[in-house]
Amino acid sequence: MAAERGVVPVPTSPVVAAWELALRLRQRRDELGIEVKTITQRLGFTRNYWSAVENERKILSEENLINLVELFEYDEEERQELLELRAAAKGRAWWMSYSGVLSSELQRLIGLEAGARRVRYYESVLIPGLLQTVDYAKALMIPSVTEPRVEVDHRVEVRLLRQQYLTGDNPLHMTAIISEAALRQEIGGPEVYRAQLEHLAQTIESHPDNIEVRVVPFTATWCGLFGAATTHLIDFANPRLPTVAWQESVTTRAIIDDPDLVRDIAATYNDALGRALSKSNSLELIHRRIKELD
Repeated sequence: MAAERGVVPVPTSPVVAAWELALRLRQRRDELGIEVKTITQRLGFTRNYWSAVENERKILSEENLINLVELFEYDEEERQELLELRAAAKGRAWWMSYSGVLSSELQRLIGLEAGARRVRYYESVLIPGLLQTVDYAKALMIPSVTEPRVEVDHRVEVRLLRQQYLTGDNPLHMTAIISEAALRQEIGGPEVYRAQLEHLAQTIESHPDNIEVRVVPFTATWCGLFGAATTHLIDFANPRLPTVAWQESVTTRAIIDDPDLVRDIAATYNDALGRALSKSNSLELIHRRIKELD
């Protein structure tokens, strides 16, 4: 509705706009019980083309979208919303300039982050990427046996640009659960590692309203995320858009949008949050670890 658009504006992220457009078209087709055959016959699409539209691989032309709006019996208000989503989905975002070094999965993750309200992270032995220093990030990337060295600088640039999501007038809200191991793994050596911990503490203290870091201490006897891969849960202000998850290991990186799987991941995350130290105690532990390095 137009009134809702004042609260939840059309996404500035082309990835989120394309996703919402495809999601709403799929949902409307299901609501009306319209078969794909009807769409292909009325609008001259092939079945494969329509499948690509519903799965975000193709964006309809404005003319085709207007024809589809009529077939799907949208009112004028919704028609305008869908046309605005299409225009936003055709936009070019900054991360598209790095397509040579970013996989399609990583580009989608960055695009989802750009349109998200909140991101919840879990890391076992690393500081989350949005909270990393340049030297710490480089130390993680340079030894990689799967990434050419020439790509490191570009990947660090991307990481720094993503960090800008945490600042500004409407910053991304971030909750990160990390293991105490992340505060002790000396990535990059003592100087890089110490600077990273200082940066982490300063960032938390500078952004108390939208950045929360919670540490699972070594004294924790159990946590459902122990042994888990890097995990993100991405939440959106728009109630039309469901929470999605991202999981990353040495060999796999993928968005998870299956509602049952996302629900299970979220339940496990919430349980781990309850077992982690409080915000203040987590920050105190970070400062204590910095002092130990003295």
